Order: sequence, then C-alpha cells, then structure tokens
Amino acid sequence: MSEDRSDRSGESPSADQRPVPGEPVGTGWPAWPARPKFQHRYRVHLLLFGLTFFTTTFAQSIGAIWMTGGAVGFREAFTWELFTTGLWYSLPLLTILSAHEFGHYFACRRHNVDATLPYFLPAPLPLTGTLGAVIRIKEPFPSKRALFDIGVAGPIAGFVALVPFLYWGMLLSNVALLPSDGRGVIYFGEPLLWKAIEYWCFGLVPDGSDVMVHPLGFAAWWGMLATALNLLPFGQLDGGHIMYAALGRHAAWLSRVTLVAVVLLTVQSASWAAMALMMIVMAFYFGFRHPRVMNEDITLTSGRRLVAVAALLIFTICFTPVPIQILGQ
Repeated sequence: MSEDRSDRSGESPSADQRPVPGEPVGTGWPAWPARPKFQHRYRVHLLLFGLTFFTTTFAQSIGAIWMTGGAVGFREAFTWELFTTGLWYSLPLLTILSAHEFGHYFACRRHNVDATLPYFLPAPLPLTGTLGAVIRIKEPFPSKRALFDIGVAGPIAGFVALVPFLYWGMLLSNVALLPSDGRGVIYFGEPLLWKAIEYWCFGLVPDGSDVMVHPLGFAAWWGMLATALNLLPFGQLDGGHIMYAALGRHAAWLSRVTLVAVVLLTVQSASWAAMALMMIVMAFYFGFRHPRVMNEDITLTSGRRLVAVAALLIFTICFTPVPIQILGQ
C-alpha cells in the first residue's frame, strides 16, 4: 500500500517549496531528518593522539637533536630507556590535556551542543612535544548558561587533574645548586600554586639553589601554563566564553585590555610572543566581540557566578608573568 505525495494539481512542489531539515511540514512532504550530532572521525582522533604520544614521550630526545644540530643520532636519541623515562612526562601531560578537552566535550553533550572529540596536536618541539589539544564546536551556543558551562568545564577539569601530578612530581624532585655564573640555565616561572607546594615539600630553598623538577612535575607545570592561558579573558578563549556569559557585551572591552596586557608582557618576556601573535590574529579575523548566543535573556545563576569566581582563583594561582627565561641572557 502506498501514499500519494504529489500535489493535488498534479505538479510536484518546486525545490524552494520543499521543507528544510527538521521543520514541520503541511504540504504532505515528509520532514528531512535533522543532521545527527556527535558523529566522530575516530581514526583521525586516534592517529593524532598516537602521534602526540610519540612526540611528547620523546620530547627530550627531540630537544637533544635540535640543540646539537643533529650530532645526536636517532639511534642514541630514540632508545627504550629514553622511552620509559619519557613516559613520566607524556602520560601525565596527556591526562591533563584529555581532562581539559573532555571537560568541554561532556559539557557539550550535556547541553546537546554538537562538538568533536579532542584533536591532539603533535609538534616536534623540544620541551613540550605538543601544541596542546582542541575540540571544534559545530553549532551556536543555545544560552549564556550553556556557554558558561562549556567554557569553564575544561579549565576546571584540567586543574583537578594536574594538582595530584604537581604534588607527586614535587616529591620526586630535588634541590640542587645552580651553576656559579647562572648562564645557560632555563628558568621556568613559578606560579603561586607551584610556590606553595614547593614550600610544603622543601621549605625555603637556599639562595644559589633551585628545585630540579622531575618530568612528572614538569608535565604539571605545562598543565598550569595551559590552564592560565586558556583562562585569559579574551575573545573565544575559555576565559572569553566565561566573561561573555557573565558580562555580556561589556566583555569586549576586557578583551581589548587583555590583548594590550599580553603585548606588554612580551616586552618583559619573549616567551609571550607566540601567545600575543595568536591573539592579534584572532582579534584581526574575529574582532573583540564574542559571537552572540541564541538566547541572550537567560542569565547566569548564583551558583554559576560562584564557579566563575573559582575560575578566577584558578587563573590567579596558575599564572606566571615570565613563563620561560634563559638565565644570563
């Protein structure tokens, strides 16, 4: 048995009369099915994760090849011993990055906002071995509450993941004397959280000495830096999402102030240059105004405002004005 779907006049409806996906119809034509959400390219995600696992595990080896101009060969750099040592760095770092991005992802699932799984970004760079990870959100945010929840979930989840690694890594570290001239030593800025746990584990570190960080603590340090950078109240960074959800259109002024501040920090420490350049490019292409959400009238609850204060506290204790510096230069 079949049903006649043609128009009563004997002509089929033209293309512009046909329904759009997901909308109800009254012409007798069935509604087109809405595009399914959360459809993932699992092979791509797994491939990128595998490459990032390799580059982070052998970040020390990659750095040795870079710094010696290739004098260190692949056979010396990529050994089983260096692989097992590198796991102390790569596994906690990937755990922290995964917690951050899956915090965003599961918040998207909760609010039914279509998004991808995390794309991990491998990079053959010394020290890090990665450029981090991202997810891509494929549709507008339905409300400020959804925007806030999705924006704040990543930094909070990443922070919760990094704190145990930071404490454990500090316990595995040790205090050692610095070279007498202090030249050539790479100094990593110490956020307030780092200083607090360092004092808890070692007390006051004598002058001329410093904590030689275990790879586990080093991974937590990168996690703190990534958390602080993402919480900068700028544009479409996590901090920008949070500020727009809390302040609305007034967040655009805060984005401008943040960009100026980061550019000024570049004068103090060249390690801010990449972040400043990225923010300038984002401001050029997207402007300072955050994209509007579908429902601007739904404001944040008091509980969410308390979470915003917690996010500000996390930013404060993870931020350092001089992330990386080579002493003596």
